[in-house]
Amino acid sequence: MCGIIGYCGHRPAVPLVIEGLRRLEYRGYDSAGVSFVQNGELSVIRAEGKLGNLEKKLESRNVFSATSAMGHTRWATHGAPVEKNAHPHLDHTGKLAIIHNGIIENYQAIKAELSAKGIAFRSDTDSEVLVNLIAECLKDTGGDVTLAISAALSRVEGTYAIVVMSLDHPGTLWATRVASPLVMGVGTGENFFGSDIPAFLPYTRDVVFLEDGELVKITATSWEVMDTATLAPIEKTVAHINWDVQAAEKGGYKHFMLKEIFEQPKVIRDCLLGRIDAATGQVRLPELDDMPAPERLHIVACGTSYHAGLWGMYLLEKYAKIPVQVEIASEFRYRDPILPKNGVVLAISQSGETMDTMAGIKLAKSRGLPVIGLCNVVGSSISREADHVVYSQAGPEISVASTKAMCSQLAALLLLTLYWGRRNGAMTEAACADMVRELTSLPALLENALPGLRTSAQHLARRYAEATSFLFLGRGPCYPLALEGALKLKEISYIHAEGYAAGEMKHGPIALIDPRFPTFAIALDDEFFPKVKSNLVEVQARAGEIIALTNEGLDLDVEHPWTLPRANGPLAAFVTLPALQLFAYEMADYLGKDVDQPRNLAKSVTVE
Repeated sequence: MCGIIGYCGHRPAVPLVIEGLRRLEYRGYDSAGVSFVQNGELSVIRAEGKLGNLEKKLESRNVFSATSAMGHTRWATHGAPVEKNAHPHLDHTGKLAIIHNGIIENYQAIKAELSAKGIAFRSDTDSEVLVNLIAECLKDTGGDVTLAISAALSRVEGTYAIVVMSLDHPGTLWATRVASPLVMGVGTGENFFGSDIPAFLPYTRDVVFLEDGELVKITATSWEVMDTATLAPIEKTVAHINWDVQAAEKGGYKHFMLKEIFEQPKVIRDCLLGRIDAATGQVRLPELDDMPAPERLHIVACGTSYHAGLWGMYLLEKYAKIPVQVEIASEFRYRDPILPKNGVVLAISQSGETMDTMAGIKLAKSRGLPVIGLCNVVGSSISREADHVVYSQAGPEISVASTKAMCSQLAALLLLTLYWGRRNGAMTEAACADMVRELTSLPALLENALPGLRTSAQHLARRYAEATSFLFLGRGPCYPLALEGALKLKEISYIHAEGYAAGEMKHGPIALIDPRFPTFAIALDDEFFPKVKSNLVEVQARAGEIIALTNEGLDLDVEHPWTLPRANGPLAAFVTLPALQLFAYEMADYLGKDVDQPRNLAKSVTVE
C-alpha cells in the first residue's frame, strides 16, 4: 500500500512529486523519499516519518531545474520504518535508483549471490536487492536499461510495482508491475506513473491502466508499453476518467470502508505470499521456525481482533490440537491470570499500538512466557515488544471500522494452524496440502462473489432500515462471526445489535423476539446446521423475521435466505465475513451515517 509517483515533463519535477505524494497520504506510510537527476548527479533524499520531514530536508537544496523525478511513501514490510530503509534505493554504483511496492520473495537468495560478488547493502530491504540485481544485469546488456530490467525480473519471485531511474538517461523512467497497483497518466509534454490516480489527477485525466507483466518506458513526449519478458510491444487504450480527487483516492468507491471490503481478495493473496510452497502445499513461517508448536496458547486481543482470535481458537483446537484460551486484553491485564510455564501468548492487533493488548504482552513477559505478535504495522509497539512477529500484510486500513484487517488476521490464523498442525503431527501432510490448495483458490472465488453480495446487502438494508435492534446468531466458528456482524452494525449504523451463540438464545435472549426484532443467522452447510435450523424454528414460533446466510440446497425456510458460494470448512468464514460487513455498510450508508468516521470511535485505541 505504499505510494508511488513518477514524472517526466516540463515542470519542476521535485515539487510536483512531493505534491503527488501528499495526495497519496491517505494510503498510510512511515517514511518518504524522492530521487532526481540534476547537474549530472543522481540524488536521493529520504526521511523517516511524515512528508513534512522530507520537505525540510529539501528546503536547503535547489531542486527546481530537474524535470523528471520519482517519489515514494513507504509502508514498511522488510526492515524497520527508519531512514535507511526508506525509498528510493540506489544501486552500489550510484547510477540506478528504484522505488518499489510489494514483496520480493526470493530476495535473500539473490542478496547472498550479490554479496558474494562484493556488493555491500545499506538497508534491510528487498528493494535494494532488486536495484542491485538490475545493475548487475546492466553489465550484460551494453547499458540497455530496458533489457536489464527484463533480465532481472526473470529471476524475481513475488509481487511488485517498480519505477526505475538512471543517471545515464535523466529524462526517462521505466516501470512495471505484478499484482501491485500501477497506472500511467498521459499528458501534453509530460507523462506520469502512480500507484493510484490521485497522484497526478490535477495534471491529466487520461490514464493507461497497466496489467501484470507489462513494462513501460516514458519520457516527457513519449510512452511505450511492452511485454516484460519478451519486450514485444503491447497496444494500450488511453481511458479518460471523470473522478474528482476524493473519489480517486477511494478508487471510485463511495467510502474507504467499501473499498477495503472489496480489497479482501488481494489481502488474502498478500497474506499467503511467500508463506506457502506451491509444489508441496506446505506452509512456511520462518519467523517461527526457532520455536516449537505451543503446548498451550493464550490469545490476547480487543474488539474485532478478539473476534478473530475466537475464530482462530476453533481452528487451532480442531486441526492443530493446541488448547487455546482467548482473552479480552482489558480483562486479562487486571485479573491476575494463571499462566502455565508451557504456554505461549499470541497478541493480535491491527495497529500494533492497542494499549490494553500491549499491557497484556508485558504481563505475559513478566511471567516468563514467550509472546508472538500478530499485527499489521512493521515497527509498531507490539512488533517491537513481542519475541516473534507474524505480519498480517493487510496494508493500511483507512476506515475506522475494521474490515480487511480482520480478513488478514483470519488468513494468518489459518496459516498458523496449518503450520503448527504439521509441526506437532496433528495434521497429515496431505490434509494440510488440501487446505492450502483450497486457500489459494479463495481470492478468485471471493472476487467473483463480492458484487452479488453487495447487491443482496443493499436490498436487505432497505428492507430493515427501520429496525432498532438485531440479534446475530451463529454456532461453532460462526459464533465469532456473529459477534463481528453485530459489532459492525453497531459501529457504523448505530443500531443496537447483539451477537450470541445460537444455542444460548433460549437462555434469555429469546424473550426479546417479536416481529420488530429481526434475527440475522449464519446457517451454513456444516456440522452445526441442524442445530442452527432448530434455533431458527424457535425464532419463527415467536413471529421473528430471519435473515440467514446459508448455502444452496439446504432445507431452510426463512423470510430472507441469503445464499453464499460454498467454501469448505474454515474457508467459509472468508465469504461470510464480507457479507456481514456489507450488510452493516449498506445499512449505514442508506441511513446517511458517516461510514468512515463513525461517532465516538478512533482507529487505534491507545488510551484506557
